[in-house]
Amino acid sequence: MPERASYGTARVCAGIQTSERPIGSTPKLGAEPRVWTERMLAALDKGVKGGKWYSLIDKVYPEAALRSAFTQVAANRGAAGVDHVTIAKYASDLDANLARLSEALRSGTYRPQRIRRHYIPKPGSQEKRPLGIPTVQDRVVQTALRTVLEPIPRGRLHPHRRRRPLPSQGQALKSYFDTIPKDRLLALLGQKVSDGRLLGLVEAFLEQGVLDGLEEWTPEQGTPQGAVCSPLLSNIYLDPLDHLMAAQGLEMVRYADDFVVLCRSSQEAAAALAVVQHWTAEAGLTLHPTKTRLVNAQEDGFDFLGYRFAAGRRRPRAKSLKKFKDTVRAKTKRTAGHSLSQIIENLNPALRGWFEYFKHSRRSTFAPLDGWIRRRLRNIVRKQHGRTGISRGYDNIKWPNAFFAEHGLFSLQGAYDQVRQSS
Repeated sequence: MPERASYGTARVCAGIQTSERPIGSTPKLGAEPRVWTERMLAALDKGVKGGKWYSLIDKVYPEAALRSAFTQVAANRGAAGVDHVTIAKYASDLDANLARLSEALRSGTYRPQRIRRHYIPKPGSQEKRPLGIPTVQDRVVQTALRTVLEPIPRGRLHPHRRRRPLPSQGQALKSYFDTIPKDRLLALLGQKVSDGRLLGLVEAFLEQGVLDGLEEWTPEQGTPQGAVCSPLLSNIYLDPLDHLMAAQGLEMVRYADDFVVLCRSSQEAAAALAVVQHWTAEAGLTLHPTKTRLVNAQEDGFDFLGYRFAAGRRRPRAKSLKKFKDTVRAKTKRTAGHSLSQIIENLNPALRGWFEYFKHSRRSTFAPLDGWIRRRLRNIVRKQHGRTGISRGYDNIKWPNAFFAEHGLFSLQGAYDQVRQSS
């Protein structure tokens, strides 16, 4: 790590995935061609008169925009909401469903339904995180709405904000998505958008009721985790913090509500933490009491977005490795009953995905994992040949590394070496 990274004011991690598109990129990368014409994209760069957009709802309700949004919703899969309508069921009469939805949005009669509350385990914890599942139709509208809104703030969002790659970490701001003050969030969005109908649609989603079993209520604040628009809206709310830290001359890297501030000394780090504490208090937010701390990156190290940073080196943190190994174990059970080729075909996407994210780790990370994976596969082949027990030394000769390469096994070490050679 460079000298500037000696201290981090916050070791904080977010638990929700932000936009799939890189935030710091030009607006064209995140703009839907059906919605954003070249003339409008140019206006994003140069700025519109008065700095606000006055007519946008007509970009949300056309059937072509809703059809494009449904394609994205279907690709993301996901469960049914409170109406029990699955993606497949909605698609079975798609033309009629989109026509009715378009007319409801155009006439102003559309109302979002309640959100179904579902709980998912927190990694490495006995606690569970609440997740909101909107209906398929509401996800379609939110996706169309996000497509229209997403490029607008980018011209002013600070480059501290980056893509949030992984959805399963801890949190820096305590219950962030549940505690954002709705009125302040709408006011920030209103600085760029003056289309009352579109802002009303955003407000309607913020006011959605929640159904948890037989209990129903409307949250007084926050934007539900799981809602399509939540990542964009939450990033808009934290954008002033990005600008404040930059004005203070502080280096901050933020992914949703997960951020670190890089400082030259413990004194500078303490001062930066005070700035963050003051801003979050004024913004109606709370820093996580146990995960916000000062650390010496050279001596103590810190975890950030699944990586372990220490002594100038990067590697997957312990929880990331455990989760990866648990995934591999589930796909390489000796009792699976599938052929080796089928097992490898099922395993490879998980290996490729994990490597794509952790390819920035030090080289020594990958060879031991490759060896561990091959040992598990040798156990499978051994059982298929009617032999008991675990893989032994002779098995390495009978089924060498090349044997698994011939069957198409993805090699983490090989992929790393290839990336290094091409860079």
